[in-house]
Amino acid sequence: MDMPDSRAHDGRRRVAIEQVKPAVDCGRFPIKRTEGGRVVVSAHVMADGHDVVRAALLTRKQGESAWRQVPMNDLGNDEWRGEFETPEAGRFEYAVLGWVDAFETWLRDLRKRLAAGQDVAVDLKIGAKLVGQAANRAAGPDRAKLVEWQTRLSAGRESPDALLAQVSGLAELIERYPDHELATYCDPLLPLVVDCRRAGFSAWYELFPRSCAAESRHGTFDDVVAWLPRLAEMGFDVLYLPPIHPIGQTFRKGKNNAVVAAADDDGCPWAIGSSEGGHKAIHRQLGTLADLRKLIAAAGEHGIDLALDIAFQCSPDHPYVTEHPLWFRQRPDGTVQYAENPPKKYQDIYPFDFETSDWRALWRELTDVVLYWCNQGVRIFRVDNPHTKPFGFWEFLIGEVKAQFPETIFLSEAFTRPKVMYRLAKLGFSQSYTYFTWRVTKAELTEYLTELTQTEVREFFRPNLWPNTPDILPEHLQVGGRAAFAARFVLAATMGSNYGIYGPAYETLENRPREHGSEEYLDSEKFQIREWDFDRPDNLHQLITSVNRARRENPALQSDVHLRFHPLDNEQLICYSKQSADGNNLVLAVVNLNFHELQRGFIELPLAELGLDPARPYQLHDLLAGTTFTWQGPRNFVELDPGQLSAHLFRVEQV
Repeated sequence: MDMPDSRAHDGRRRVAIEQVKPAVDCGRFPIKRTEGGRVVVSAHVMADGHDVVRAALLTRKQGESAWRQVPMNDLGNDEWRGEFETPEAGRFEYAVLGWVDAFETWLRDLRKRLAAGQDVAVDLKIGAKLVGQAANRAAGPDRAKLVEWQTRLSAGRESPDALLAQVSGLAELIERYPDHELATYCDPLLPLVVDCRRAGFSAWYELFPRSCAAESRHGTFDDVVAWLPRLAEMGFDVLYLPPIHPIGQTFRKGKNNAVVAAADDDGCPWAIGSSEGGHKAIHRQLGTLADLRKLIAAAGEHGIDLALDIAFQCSPDHPYVTEHPLWFRQRPDGTVQYAENPPKKYQDIYPFDFETSDWRALWRELTDVVLYWCNQGVRIFRVDNPHTKPFGFWEFLIGEVKAQFPETIFLSEAFTRPKVMYRLAKLGFSQSYTYFTWRVTKAELTEYLTELTQTEVREFFRPNLWPNTPDILPEHLQVGGRAAFAARFVLAATMGSNYGIYGPAYETLENRPREHGSEEYLDSEKFQIREWDFDRPDNLHQLITSVNRARRENPALQSDVHLRFHPLDNEQLICYSKQSADGNNLVLAVVNLNFHELQRGFIELPLAELGLDPARPYQLHDLLAGTTFTWQGPRNFVELDPGQLSAHLFRVEQV
């Protein structure tokens, strides 16, 4: 159908539309969904007087002219609700349409008049006119049927009661051809971004390729290929590599971020660019472009997508520095401004000057960097510090890339102020890092995850929960032992449908800070090649594998929408559930937040709300320990010893 021109002023338009939800900032930014999802829309739709009002949802892919119409349901009190599916990735728009239904108003009043014994001869002629108007909007057999009805109503030969007994078929015909001439639709049209399924459900594993060699040498892409079977066995589906580009020599950092590097130090991958090339080049010790394509193909065979790091900054040796000097801020002494976070100095990195007069060329080139890697087969990008670049730049870049590659995923690494994190998500980032890393207590976790999953934030902000990163070794992992690593992993992977770990360090329980009070790793892999002992007896390989298997086998864990927290009378234990959209899969998690002591408590579950019959027992199958419990009623006992098991992950089924 075509959209009626309700923006043109016409005082005869009587329907008002308010409170359309979901909408982000009154439609300035799109809501987000994934392929195979749905959008449930509510609105207040009303008109003056007592005429019958109708409402519908209109949806279309951006660039299309025709709209698809889905009827909305009247919930009473002028509140309406409807929904539509999101079958494919891309940018869409939707609107709520409202109109006065003259035929339904006539039919309702006709029934009342007949019930009161009134003469309806004139009313039948009014109905005939309305049916004739519908016939003019129809075509083919439907038009012929409507013309026949128009004649019957006009002739007045049949009793009104007889006509009324057959009118349901007429109403169905009329409904196919509504009169939208004086319809109203919400203004502005509301945007929607539909991402690929991976954007809504993913398990990320971060590693440094240069540390993947089996012997003491610089690793290559081929060495990463050898890691793929193990990562696939553990259940990861995104492999994220830090920058793979040439590393600068000027002011190269040494081990543990030493200001002066030794001759054999490998440097920091985020100091991008050398005489060998910049953001479109590959570090020669990692391999060639053909080797990267081989890695992408091999990962795909294991069900793993490759994610690359986008860090828009340069080493002093980057070709951009000499080719485009206007892209960098010049200091009064003739030097280029390097990166600073006073008093910290990063002499090995030059930030771009986004206030340059040559900003258009800068924006275009950086967008072309991402498109270049898309053309090599990459569809996922983790973006380094996007909050230090202009908002408008990201809206432009992501829009340009997704116009060509709508399935592209952008992960925002913006550990910054909440409103800035949310703004970046609104601008187009598919997923976002969060403060989960530093939310430790029951109250902190409950409040924060409720905000992310149960408020309007969920319409545009898609959290990706990371218990650690190469930059962040939180204090609780430094001092909590294996139980801390286990508990935090279960929390991240089950509270969030998207999560990630800096894998080698997490698997092997790396907990050594560079110094007391620091969140930096000692012997950080950011500055040197590391070797990892995956055979240590306390590694997390089996736990990670079990949790990822549970995520794949239980639809409830593949979304954040139905996350709910439940009362438990011990502040050291946290309890929450997730349920699939169809209600057929229910998972209950209990995690011990005390990493050193056994904890006990009683859980209170709202059984009816969870789809369980309070009068019948139900079974809990522990997906981590392999045990089964039978519970009865809402209140039940739990006990977790961190020395043995830090969490229960139950699939709940009615007996």
